[in-house]
Amino acid sequence: MANVLQYLIRSAERFPDKCAVTDDLRSYTYAEFCHLTRAIGSGLLPLTRPRRAVGVYLPKNAQAVAAFFGIQWAGCFYSVLNTELPGNRLRQIAQTLAPAVIVTCEALLPQAKEIFPICPLVCLETLAGQAVDAEALASVQARAIDTDPLYVNFTSGSTGVPKGIVVCSRSVTDFIDCFTALFSITEQDVIANQAPFDFDVSVKDIYSAMKVGATLAVVPRELFSAPVQLMDFLCEKQATTLIWAVSALCLITGFHALDYKTPESLQKILFSGEVMPLRALKEFRKHLPDVCYVNLYGPTEITCNCTYHILEKDRDYASGIPIGIPFPNEDVFLLDGEDRLITAPDTEGEICVRGTALALGYYRCPEQNSAHFVQNPLNPDYPERIYRTGDLGKYNAYGEIVFLARKDSQIKHMGHRIELGEIETALSAVPGIRRGCCLYEHKTQKIVAIYEGSTEQKALTEALKEKLPNYMLPNRYVPLEEMPINLNGKIDRTLLKHQYIKEN
Repeated sequence: MANVLQYLIRSAERFPDKCAVTDDLRSYTYAEFCHLTRAIGSGLLPLTRPRRAVGVYLPKNAQAVAAFFGIQWAGCFYSVLNTELPGNRLRQIAQTLAPAVIVTCEALLPQAKEIFPICPLVCLETLAGQAVDAEALASVQARAIDTDPLYVNFTSGSTGVPKGIVVCSRSVTDFIDCFTALFSITEQDVIANQAPFDFDVSVKDIYSAMKVGATLAVVPRELFSAPVQLMDFLCEKQATTLIWAVSALCLITGFHALDYKTPESLQKILFSGEVMPLRALKEFRKHLPDVCYVNLYGPTEITCNCTYHILEKDRDYASGIPIGIPFPNEDVFLLDGEDRLITAPDTEGEICVRGTALALGYYRCPEQNSAHFVQNPLNPDYPERIYRTGDLGKYNAYGEIVFLARKDSQIKHMGHRIELGEIETALSAVPGIRRGCCLYEHKTQKIVAIYEGSTEQKALTEALKEKLPNYMLPNRYVPLEEMPINLNGKIDRTLLKHQYIKEN
């Protein structure tokens, strides 16, 4: 056995009666949780074969976490089909994924049948009721190797089609082993999960907890619209660790929720996804001065994170918080426009990564693989893949990496990595829209849709809701009688940016 199941087995042996996973409705001890995952795995065995994709269309709760491990027991890899996403987007993902089966629940079965009419479906309740076939599970695991896929996370694609990133077990276990050691995550911790399960921030929550025997507390999604209740939940669960997107932390400070109640049990707050506003950081530090704060950086393609910076209490971050230094066993470096290594401070270059943390690549997308997972230009002697992030950075005077900007049209918005091209594709497909483009206003963190056509804004918004998740919906609409065109016959984005985007 060479996968994350080792984490679960060891923790179940050490802490059988300790709470492993809890949500607002149920809790499982490690012994109960381990048995449940083995039952799910046993139930899946007749429905698939090893190294096949299994979709997970379940609410964000403790049972969904059990499904992930059950799928591993069956020798397969999972891909979360987020129930909050529009049906059209889910169908796109399912078409690319071609899962052997989709795990859902009785409450969502009618909806799943409508969205995935040609995919085999099975209810979690059915799987959970299966007898554990220990011999069959052992036989499957005997053939498992650590480069087998663990999950596929779908992110925004520049062509309008979501692209799946395949991450193997070895990448996750290598990262989690370092992650838990660096930040002293132990069996004493209660990790409050914020991120959706199709967002790789959740990978750190789930597998860190299982690695050390901590408790994973799955925060109900609706609490992020009710900051007061969110504080009550964190206090009730005695949360010690938050590994959250910056946007979620800003929600707390924006509503002054810490003034209502401060979770005094918190010891560690690790954040990622976008730049942490200093105002929000100061608000947290005012209420929780003794907490360890960590800035994390890294795209999904390198398994969660590749750099980190532990914030210093007496340091002035007025010029911004660096993304820091590489994690152990990950090499993060900067290349200039001619693929030369940058070592001098204050010299801009593309952030590149090498090591076992790299994803296997994009699922059924060879052209994207060849563009982003490439031979290391610094190594002419033997095959060595690196991942070109498309992010620009520099070294500061401390030798830390500082994030600067994106090289292309990809942005970070509300903690999510988004291709503006995907929004443009959806925009242009709306009846009455002749052409359109999307820009991002970094100052206000708003997606701006600029379009030529007769469609009313309300109707346009409703049409986009059918195709895009909420976090990809434009924040501002600009109708034009005619789009400006450059000399190449393309939309003059430079002119539009100058006219409609506030940079300062």
